[in-house]
Amino acid sequence: MNGLMFGGIEGGGSKFVCAVGTGPADVRAQMSVPTTRPEETLDACLRFLAGHQPLAAMGIATFGPVDLDRASPTWGFTTTTPKPGWANVDLAGRFRRALGVPVAFDTDVNGAAIGEHRWGAGRDCDPFVYLTVGTGVGGGAVVNGRPVHGLAHPEMGHVRVPRDRSADPFPGTCPYHGDCLEGLASGPAMARRWGVAPETLPLDHPGWDLEAEYLALGLVAVVAILSPARIAVGGGVMASGHLLPRVRSRVVERLAGYLRAPAILTGIDAYIVPPALGDRVGVLGAIALAADAAVAAP
Repeated sequence: MNGLMFGGIEGGGSKFVCAVGTGPADVRAQMSVPTTRPEETLDACLRFLAGHQPLAAMGIATFGPVDLDRASPTWGFTTTTPKPGWANVDLAGRFRRALGVPVAFDTDVNGAAIGEHRWGAGRDCDPFVYLTVGTGVGGGAVVNGRPVHGLAHPEMGHVRVPRDRSADPFPGTCPYHGDCLEGLASGPAMARRWGVAPETLPLDHPGWDLEAEYLALGLVAVVAILSPARIAVGGGVMASGHLLPRVRSRVVERLAGYLRAPAILTGIDAYIVPPALGDRVGVLGAIALAADAAVAAP
């Protein structure tokens, strides 16, 4: 792999981030472009990548839902995303045809999970889960060194969590499910429930305890089903740092002593952690996907 360079794209609801390099210590160029119309946004990304040839492969880690079935005629497409104008867009094919290199394609959270597993908070941890809490809530899982796919891909933000409707009558913001985890705990959900941006809420506002409760209930489900060796929790809602300790405490409370693992009983601060790659986690995950695609290419 010496001398090879990879391209990566992190597709987000507000911006696309592009980079070329081989990993965290070797990002040779990076740019971002607002997420507007697909043609405008993707053409800007393509011009950037075309200007940094030769590339051995490229990876795309994008918001979804997306089609990850290699046997499907719409592999590499977005599917039912509520992002206006972005449903059923061929992302992978557009770059493969234009650049003539192998293209790896996955969700933004699976990409972030791979990046953290390879270079960050998830090193030497398997299974590993990355959860992001921002404009949406999403999770990616790495099991046996590979991102989990299946019927589609994990949608951890759309699990249903227990709630007291008398204490929190908020109906939720998810256009599909209303009060799923994303509908109750995403940044837009907090903003709509309280009428202000989450980052403006004072630290003693009851909204933070409610947020910690919902996120903890979501993570308890993840722990019960996947039994990860570590969980990293990132995203804009987590950025201030004061929320994560509340979430950890609630996870321990909600597990109620059922799991006797030392990581839960005495090591929760090292078990549920912030991401180590910062705001580059998504695009570095895309580069990791590209490196794997180059190895797998005939």
